[in-house]
Amino acid sequence: MEEIAERYSRQACLARLGREGQRALGRSSVLIVGCGALGCVAAGMLARAGVGRLRLVDRDIVELANLHRQGLFSERDAAEGTPKAAAAAEALRAANSEIEIEGVVADLNWRNAPALSEGAGLIVDGTDNFETRLLLNDVALERGTPWIYGGAVAAQGVAKAVVPGRTSCLRCLVDSTPAPGQEPTSETDGVIATAPHMVAGVQTALAIRLLIGDEEVPGDIYVVDAWSPDVHSIAAPVLRDCPACQRGERRFLGGAEAAEAALLCGAGTVQVLPAVETKLDLEELAGRLRCAGKIENKRFYLALDDGELRISIFRDGRCVVRGTKDIGRARAAVAKYLGG
Repeated sequence: MEEIAERYSRQACLARLGREGQRALGRSSVLIVGCGALGCVAAGMLARAGVGRLRLVDRDIVELANLHRQGLFSERDAAEGTPKAAAAAEALRAANSEIEIEGVVADLNWRNAPALSEGAGLIVDGTDNFETRLLLNDVALERGTPWIYGGAVAAQGVAKAVVPGRTSCLRCLVDSTPAPGQEPTSETDGVIATAPHMVAGVQTALAIRLLIGDEEVPGDIYVVDAWSPDVHSIAAPVLRDCPACQRGERRFLGGAEAAEAALLCGAGTVQVLPAVETKLDLEELAGRLRCAGKIENKRFYLALDDGELRISIFRDGRCVVRGTKDIGRARAAVAKYLGG
């Protein structure tokens, strides 16, 4: 207990948090969806702050282009293609062995979101697409769980707390998933590392306030400009006729707009989801694919290089296809090796 007190002593001295606030953090459980730049920073700060349980969910693997802004990963993680959730969990356990940290290598979708969010008292958004964010919005509203939205690209970013029953929700601001090509990405517009760090800092500050029971956390949108630098807020009132928080619609949680394949935030990368829930025997599959190309068993997934495409095949049937931006080509490759 003396060691724990010393670990958090500077934080617990903060009058607005104090010892009771520190105890509240220790009793808390947080789900972080996405272990990219936002997720890495938020997870690192929450782990070091003493949040008792963290569940990290991410669908991707570490690449060299991640390292300039995603501080939980190493060159070895990139070289070995380690799943981000697994690498992040390992790094955080080394930073704080006193808390529970679970890394889940999965794509959070309408099928598994209820199970993955079970027990979480707060959800933090570290994703890179509005389909998943709108799904998180539905999950949070359905459970009555607060969540913290965030996004960053180029040198700008935004953050917002959503507290069901008190603040506006994401669908008060964005009613549907933007069409492909309408939103900037780190691939098209780049990203300076300070932007996601500043946004995640705002997200984490809001998260800590909510976890210690602060009922005055605003639902404003915080706008970050990392180049200036500057942070300012914009009022975000509840939309009187919001289909989600006012009328109870859960369109994204119901799977009505779920995509079976989508471009990921990476150079020439497509994710293809299975049509039905499945659990693959990767060792057996590796044997069947031995003539398809170079096969490596990466423990969490199979890596297949057929000479044109590199396909990561996960146990849940999810495939990440690198080497093309053509969704049709990616789906055809998955069908070729795994069936329809």
